[in-house]
Amino acid sequence: MSEQIAISRKITNQLLHLAQQSPDQEVCGLLGGHQGIARTCYPISNSAETPQQRFLLDATEQIAAMTQMRECGEQLFAIYHSHPNAAAYPSIHDRQLIGYVDVLHLIISLNTQGILEMRGFKIDEKTTQEVLLELSHEHRHASN
Repeated sequence: MSEQIAISRKITNQLLHLAQQSPDQEVCGLLGGHQGIARTCYPISNSAETPQQRFLLDATEQIAAMTQMRECGEQLFAIYHSHPNAAAYPSIHDRQLIGYVDVLHLIISLNTQGILEMRGFKIDEKTTQEVLLELSHEHRHASN
């Protein structure tokens, strides 16, 4: 049985917009969250030598984002990146770079006919497990 994670429309739209703004290069960054809910998007520069095909989070910006998350009472919710010319599935390179095994990895694909695709995965050195993403509305207060 697959795990299911809710992502708000606001965060989803922000990620899709970032990917569309850079159609020739992979965009990447972090999502900060609280109590299992993604709250903040932290775009980070792609410092890979070939950003058209790979991503590498800029180390200085990643440290700054993690510090900002802590200051806001957030934890690392997800790592995201885009695939300008490939499907929304982890590449061999993506799997080799896994540093955070228990974190959700979101991949946005621009390789579809006018439709953006975003999929989530839990990845380690040996396995890739898809996580079902559910689009949700932001909840400002608990409902009865």
